[in-house]
Amino acid sequence: MLAVISFAVFAILPRVSGHSGALWHPAIFGFNVTTQTFPYDNRPVVPIKNMNFTEWWFHNHLDYPPNAGDIFELPAGKPATAEIACNKGATSYFASSEGGDIREANNPNDVCPGSTSEAYHTSGINDLEGCSLAIAYKNDVQAVQPEDFTVFSVNQTCVWTRFTDFQVPARMPPCPDGGCICAFFWIHSPKSGGEENYMNGFKCNVTGSTSNFAVAPSKVARRCGADPDNQKMQAVPGNCTYGAKTPFYWFNNERNNMFEGTYSPPVYNDLYNFIDGAQNDIFIDSYLSIPSPAPNAPMPILADVSAKSPILPIPSVPFPTGNATSSTTTNSTQPSSASAAPSAASASDGGYYVGKRDMSDVYHQERRKFIAMQMSKESKRFHIHRRKRFW
Repeated sequence: MLAVISFAVFAILPRVSGHSGALWHPAIFGFNVTTQTFPYDNRPVVPIKNMNFTEWWFHNHLDYPPNAGDIFELPAGKPATAEIACNKGATSYFASSEGGDIREANNPNDVCPGSTSEAYHTSGINDLEGCSLAIAYKNDVQAVQPEDFTVFSVNQTCVWTRFTDFQVPARMPPCPDGGCICAFFWIHSPKSGGEENYMNGFKCNVTGSTSNFAVAPSKVARRCGADPDNQKMQAVPGNCTYGAKTPFYWFNNERNNMFEGTYSPPVYNDLYNFIDGAQNDIFIDSYLSIPSPAPNAPMPILADVSAKSPILPIPSVPFPTGNATSSTTTNSTQPSSASAAPSAASASDGGYYVGKRDMSDVYHQERRKFIAMQMSKESKRFHIHRRKRFW
């Protein structure tokens, strides 16, 4: 079953200005925050801008965590289906909405029932700037910092339909015990509203993982695509950031990593080298080399990940108990490289270790087909001189 998550994009209640957005799912921080919870309106649908760090970080909802067991699953290699809507009442979670069920029965994909597209900051299908999901491989939300997040999936037509897929990279490593911390990020078109950020954190967990290659440290994305609105008609691929990239933190008082002007917001699409779909090049082994960005820099060289077998936990003879101790997960970091030897800590956890699993011939055939398809996609993306569109 596909994981489903809901994103409320713009509240349409009369008391709201119409400039708000949020992620709705029981796994989010602040799921039940209302207009009465804070001295100011801090519902998940309210935008964040011109705020101090504690006010905008996780929407100031860290003290309103999800209930134990509420977690959003990220199926490796498959889509996580998002439910995007104008407020909680337009999602599957309408039962706990202040306004009740406002879903459009005759149009289940309606993002904002009873409203035009301007309600979710777009003038039409060609005026969408995309949104993203990011992950931090830590299980303690208090330990997460802005630099810990890595964007792993982008949907460039977000927020056009209520049901929206976010593709999860097939090589996502497993989360630490207790899961990971994720967040939804969105900055809308400058043609349909003011300078606003949207961020909502949630508990998440990668399922079906077949790789232990960690996500690489993320870097700030650079504006490098074609930018006709600013009289830059050609992309400058050498000036892009490749590999793992952090989300955009923009237009707040503290901890910004983007400093673009009001009418040139950072966006999750080709303009910043965020391709549509899974970000498959975010792992520590994704590249053989990545030159420093510059207008005339050479292109990075992708590694051939097809030469690497998946690493899976399999039953094994338990290690001697001796000095084996269980690992602490409170401030867990990303998984180590798959080449690391099995640890005594992992041996004490049910007698399993990380090793190469014997696969059936059918599995190998299917995996080779998948890898060939992926490498073809990567090759097409980076041989940009052969294509009209910049990736």
